[in-house]
Amino acid sequence: MTRSTAVPRDAAHRVVRPFGTRAVLVELAGPADVLRLRAAVESAGVATETVPGWRTLLVRTDGDPTGVAEWLKRAELGDLEPPPQAQPVIIDVRYDGPDLEDVAQLMGKSVEEVVALHTRPEYTVVMLGFSRGFPYLSGMEPALTGIPRLATPRTRVPAGAVGIALDQTGIYPMASPGGWRLLGNTDAVLFDPERWPPSPLQSGSRLRLRAVGWS
Repeated sequence: MTRSTAVPRDAAHRVVRPFGTRAVLVELAGPADVLRLRAAVESAGVATETVPGWRTLLVRTDGDPTGVAEWLKRAELGDLEPPPQAQPVIIDVRYDGPDLEDVAQLMGKSVEEVVALHTRPEYTVVMLGFSRGFPYLSGMEPALTGIPRLATPRTRVPAGAVGIALDQTGIYPMASPGGWRLLGNTDAVLFDPERWPPSPLQSGSRLRLRAVGWS
């Protein structure tokens, strides 16, 4: 990574502001920049902790965050080498979700086409949130983006449900309310408080969804 006082190429989409007395919050253009900036911060060793959001990165430090904020304004993401990655996690999905046919109709596609589009990408976990272990996945095929959440969320979505909303894919690790359009289900355990770490996925993890059938 090259340190520079030049204005970074993505500066128009980067807002850096203080967050309390020991942290800085960075607003970015999207999840790809969040992951790249997080890699830059961890490579440079300028923070004690980073907490990614879909379009934000919280950077914590033990000292005065002013210097960290200045560094964050000038970090050049375009010069970063991608960190080495393990093989993607494979998650088997039964495409039998209650919203699958509705999504196909909204997109003007067949169920088979929706399944093919949803299983084509290699996804990246941007963050875990909403409920413990819930992965927000980036990388969805553009042809599937834009589907809104349900107007009235379900009061209970079962554990393992796989859904989409706008430009995101997610997997419910436990039963909870939710408003995403449900395409299918998986038996994969995404949160287990008896193991460490409790979630097999972390920010930056890569995964692929593998269809094991659909209704």
